[in-house]
Amino acid sequence: MKHTKVKALLSGSKVNTEVNAKGWVRTFRNNQFIALNDGSTIHNIQCVVDFENTPEETLKRITTSASVSVTGTLVESKGAGQKYEIQVSKLEILGDSDAETYPIQLRNKPSLEFLREKAHLRVRTNAFGAIMRVRSVLAHAVHTYFQEKGFVYVNTPVITGADAEGAGEMFQVTSLPLDNPPRTEDGNIDYKKDFFGKHTNLTVSGQLEGETFAMALGQIYTFGPTFRAENSNTSRHLAEFWMIEPEVAFNDLDDNMDLAEDFIQYVIKYTMDKCQDDLKFLEGRLLEEEKSKPQADRSEMALLEKLNFVLENNFKRVSYTEAIDILRDSTPNKKKKFQYIINEWGADLQSEHERYLVEKHFKCPVILFDYPANIKAFYMRLNEDGKTVRAMDILFPGIGEIVGGSQREERYDVLVEKMKALGIDEEELWWYLDTRRFGSAVHSGFGLGFERLVLFVTGMTNIRDVIPFPRTPQNAEF
Repeated sequence: MKHTKVKALLSGSKVNTEVNAKGWVRTFRNNQFIALNDGSTIHNIQCVVDFENTPEETLKRITTSASVSVTGTLVESKGAGQKYEIQVSKLEILGDSDAETYPIQLRNKPSLEFLREKAHLRVRTNAFGAIMRVRSVLAHAVHTYFQEKGFVYVNTPVITGADAEGAGEMFQVTSLPLDNPPRTEDGNIDYKKDFFGKHTNLTVSGQLEGETFAMALGQIYTFGPTFRAENSNTSRHLAEFWMIEPEVAFNDLDDNMDLAEDFIQYVIKYTMDKCQDDLKFLEGRLLEEEKSKPQADRSEMALLEKLNFVLENNFKRVSYTEAIDILRDSTPNKKKKFQYIINEWGADLQSEHERYLVEKHFKCPVILFDYPANIKAFYMRLNEDGKTVRAMDILFPGIGEIVGGSQREERYDVLVEKMKALGIDEEELWWYLDTRRFGSAVHSGFGLGFERLVLFVTGMTNIRDVIPFPRTPQNAEF
């Protein structure tokens, strides 16, 4: 008999018929009740075993995380806690799980730190099953949004010679022998003898390549892995993460802000509609976690309330200059409660400042725009004042910056001057400059770190818990 997913069984469509279910044992109590889960839903299905007619040896093998196949009649449950259950007539152990050595004992409520060390097994817990289902639906929502709006999905290269951010924090790619690489006459490493014939790295962004496609296809998006060799051991940084980067020809900064706001609200709404049970569970998990925190450190909003907050509020658009004035005059700044005190225009805003603007001052999502040119990337369009650029960041409650974008510098001469001032090699980016030589036009785009979005939607507090196998400094396990 073909097995039926637990999610389908719990819908009741097969009640009073013989069914087969396969999955992993979550719990087994009283030698009679199996809580079975197959990953299709946060909910388990109860399987009632006729223990008097089941060999004792078989009963002993029904342990946490053992995989089993059960066949029996799906009936309405008389007990509390579940609507339907399977009255088991046939039980088969598909894969044993040694109760003594299985590392995740759910009754002990393992910590998130411990579960990170068991990333290959943590997805068998309710929390991580829910997170990964939400992540999957969010990814689908990203593609659905852009495809419905006629965007072209472009796969930009993972290996590149270009540093889109100009920060130099890149992972080098080489096939040269590290112990004795070939060298030029002046003693430098001879990258002409490397696999690609030049110095190459893992990409930090697909934006530059994406721009070239937008200037022919009109509107494109990328959604792929990106890498930062940034030694940041924080709850918001990963060395490997996924980026969503739309790029649109003929869009100015206002159009860009409209697109970003509409996109974020769409994917959150889509996921809330599709993942109600998982989000309800994650909200409960968050409330339990927060009970152990001091009152001042607890979230002001429950998870679903926070998600609805983003859906129901228009994003407030505020210039960087206005934001600096607000922060400089704020109580936490005057009382030196901020870790980074705001004294003057030109400061690079930190997460504490961004969250203050969203959570305390405006009490809605905020889009900051027109940042100082000297704290932003070379490709952003210079404003007429000569000191700010057409950049924008979207700030969210509990997380700070979630999106960074800009109107791109479409003027060839201005772009070349900016590159010279920053020491960026024109010859390395000759192909990028070609888009300004041949049919240049106003265009804009943004980047959204997918894990930051998953972090926000799931209510988790550490980015390492929303990606299957986190890559961080000194950690490339699994």
